[in-house]
This record gives sequence, C-alpha cells and structure tokens, in this order.
Amino acid sequence: MALAKLEYHDFDTADTLAHRMAGHVAAALSVAIAERGQAVLALSTGAIPESFFLCLAQANIAWENIIITLVDERCLPLDHVRSHEGLVRHCLIQNHARKARFIGLYSPAGTAELSAFSAANRISNLPRPFDAVVLDLGGGGQIASLLPLGNRLKQALDSNCRALVVPMYAKESEDARLTMTLPLLTSARFVALHISGENKRRWLEQIQGDAMHSTFLPVSAFLGSVQNTVRVFYAPEAVPPKEEEEMVAEVVIEGEALAEQDEPAEPLL
Repeated sequence: MALAKLEYHDFDTADTLAHRMAGHVAAALSVAIAERGQAVLALSTGAIPESFFLCLAQANIAWENIIITLVDERCLPLDHVRSHEGLVRHCLIQNHARKARFIGLYSPAGTAELSAFSAANRISNLPRPFDAVVLDLGGGGQIASLLPLGNRLKQALDSNCRALVVPMYAKESEDARLTMTLPLLTSARFVALHISGENKRRWLEQIQGDAMHSTFLPVSAFLGSVQNTVRVFYAPEAVPPKEEEEMVAEVVIEGEALAEQDEPAEPLL
C-alpha cells in the first residue's frame, strides 16, 4: 500500500509548535479564500495545545469567509469540560476569528445516532473537499474519534463509505462519540497532524516503513488513503496515561479477533 508523504515540522516545545502550526493553517485558509472565495476548516482537539487555538484566533485573515467545524465530538453538553465545541468556542472563536461561522456536530437529539444524523445533514451543506483539516494522533493510533476498538470503525474507515458522520462507542471511551468518516478527512487539501511524544513519532516512522502497518490502527488507514501531503507537527514532550506501545499492541490483537466475527449491517447516516 502506498502511504502518504509526511513533511515533518519539529519543535522543542508545545507552545512553539502551536504558534507555527497556527501560521501554517492560517496560510492555507488564506490561499483557499484567494482561490475559491471561502474556506472550510475542520478541527480536532485531543492533545493539541490550547495555545494553538489562541494563536490561530489572532491571525489577521478573512475570517468572515471561513467556516469552522469539528472532525469529532463527545456527546456531552456544550458547558461540559470534555466538550470539543466548548473548547473551540472558548479558545478560538474570539479576536479576529469571532467573525467565522461555526458549525458543531453534537446536538441533544436524544441519542448519538440521531445526533450523528443531524450533524451529517449540516456537514453535507459545506463545500468539499475541506480546505484544511487539523488532526491529533491519540493513544492506540486514534485520529478524530475513529476509536481503535470502536463499534463502527470498519464502516468509518471504508474508503467507499457514504456516511459523513457516524456515532462511535468503544469500551476505552467513557462518552459516546460522533466522528467524521475517513473519506471526508483524507480528501482535504491541507492536512496537519499534531503529535507529541517520541512513541507516536516512532509509530509514524514504523508505519511509513511498513514495519507496523495494520488496518486496525486508524492512523495507518488514514495514511494509506490521504490524497495530499500530511504536515506533521511534532514536539517531544508527552505524559501518556498508560504505556502507548502496549495500547497499540492490544488494539491490533483485539482488532484482528473482531475482524473474524460477523458484523451486523450498519444503517446509513
């Protein structure tokens, strides 16, 4: 499988990374506006430092022509500490960026399935491909809420998936999630991937060398499908909640076991 070209941008600290990554994203948005009159930015939160959002909010670009959305969300109220929308509204939708239009994913529709359906309807009205996508590499090879052992991971990673947003449940997550599916993310014109910690960088290098390729690692599936260069923004410091290499091994083993089981047909959202 041919994998994406990775362009590394290495920094000594998370704050320096945040400042430079914000500059790259702002430049990509400005190019999109100059060429097409508007831009769509889809964001992760995860371990991305809040200073990235604060720096981006200060970029003097045509925010009135920019639509901001999220690549994933937790099914939680806006004022909850783990709400992705809450963080983005607090840290990004201010200063110059207050002129942007924001479209969230979660709505208190009763179930994650109904909320995903509502989110997909909103996302379907946005211009595609997205002009910029900012992702974070999480534990176990996760990107967005493409959870390594998620109940709908196979559907969400399918390159022919027609669903735009799906609900996701997994034993390693205490919250139900909403996530954009792989085709939406891999078609973006500009892709930034934030990573922190030596383990995660080593994963990428091993995946690139095909030493650790597994379709059960979402980041591996992503790198095998993405259409443009992935700009990797790396800072060394990280304090993982558990040994990340053990987590990756667990994901691959359990993923292979699950693949041998018959899966029920998933409804189209």
